[in-house]
Amino acid sequence: MEIVNRHRDGLGIVVSAPDNGIYDAMNKGIALASGDVIGFLNSDDCFAGPGELEFVAQAFEDPAVDACHADLVYVAERDPGRVVRYWKSAEYRYGQFRTGWMPAHPTFYVRRSVYQKFGGFDLQFRLQADFELTMRLLEVHRIRSVHIPRVLVRMRVGGATNNSLVNILKGNFEAYRACLKHGLPVTPFFMLRKIMSRIPQFLATPPRGRDNS
Repeated sequence: MEIVNRHRDGLGIVVSAPDNGIYDAMNKGIALASGDVIGFLNSDDCFAGPGELEFVAQAFEDPAVDACHADLVYVAERDPGRVVRYWKSAEYRYGQFRTGWMPAHPTFYVRRSVYQKFGGFDLQFRLQADFELTMRLLEVHRIRSVHIPRVLVRMRVGGATNNSLVNILKGNFEAYRACLKHGLPVTPFFMLRKIMSRIPQFLATPPRGRDNS
């Protein structure tokens, strides 16, 4: 808050108060937002470059687009210049969530009208509410999202979902429960498939210029 207060004159709304976890805080942000498009950038993450939101704005120039998502790199907690994992996304195809696919949530931008119509994060999922949200919007309600083929965000490792094996297992079980809640035809094998789908991210490297560095 000391840093936030130094820049308060350039900020629209600042709220610092107890909440029921990160997704509850994000729901409060959605409720306070007044713009046409909503996205989230966590406090220890940063944009890959100074002009990334221009690509988001270009995607929403098409009135038929409800959301957009892009690629993401995980960087070392104490060395944000070192890429440790590359989340290469793609255009969404119906049925992909059943394989454990999801867009990188820090790159996921949605029209505010979509949140008003379909709701925000479901707080019964404390670790995978972003999976449930993106699945509900894309797979269940069939909103249209386009893929921006570039790295939009540099995300530090160490988040709650991935900071321990226990949380990884809990998170994948939550994702499985989210699929069942919305009637997706998945079996418990879904959890293993979701974990395995992340392995290529540790082996891939962004093409030159793709991470904006």
